[in-house]
Amino acid sequence: MKLTVLGGSGAWPTAAHACSGYLVEQSGFRLLVDPGYATFPQLLHHVTADAVDAVLVTHGHPDHCADLNPLLRARALADSPPPAMPVYAPAGALDAVLALDRPGMLAPACTRRDFAPGDTLTVGPFTIGTASLPHHVPNAGLRLTTADGVLTYTGDTGPSPEITRLAEGADVLLSEATYPHEVPDEDAPYLLTAVLAGQYAAQAGVARLLLTHLWPGTDPATAVTAAAVVYDGPVDVATTGLVVEI
Repeated sequence: MKLTVLGGSGAWPTAAHACSGYLVEQSGFRLLVDPGYATFPQLLHHVTADAVDAVLVTHGHPDHCADLNPLLRARALADSPPPAMPVYAPAGALDAVLALDRPGMLAPACTRRDFAPGDTLTVGPFTIGTASLPHHVPNAGLRLTTADGVLTYTGDTGPSPEITRLAEGADVLLSEATYPHEVPDEDAPYLLTAVLAGQYAAQAGVARLLLTHLWPGTDPATAVTAAAVVYDGPVDVATTGLVVEI
């Protein structure tokens, strides 16, 4: 299994980094997870639009799904459009982004596959367990399993014991870590710190921790140091272009 980070900036993209977006490949199958703001140009450094086999979205915030629109436009408006691509998301999460174009324009480019967090999905070679994790809107944490290993991704989440269960024994935990040490009170139920991400990684016994969704301007080294206080495995920040072989 190969993970390519297209972006991991929280809330909005910066000049250097796109928002959340991850290309996960196994046995020639290409799964795009969370095509957030500015991820589509990054995707095109690795594959063409028609080479994506499926899309999986954790929740409906635009920093996790806005670039589904240009991806679907590139497929729908091509001279020889590829077959409709399955797009998996919690029910209603994609209503806003799919409403950006005139009704029906993008319909030939995708087949919606709504699911409820807690469902188990089979997408190509991936068996994907999902879990409801706390955020401002419904959010699905993901556990992607193949013959090669396990990748767990939190989407955006606040503190929850479900994170430990979802990540148990994973090869990689790709975890929300918006702030290094402390989340503002109003967002504390809905976002994590790097310290909490480290705690969950340690509790779950994961082999590697990747911190993502850092607030723009956050020093990556500060986030890594914060997580390393409580987790003694390898810690990195999910930066644009990072490739991880699982």
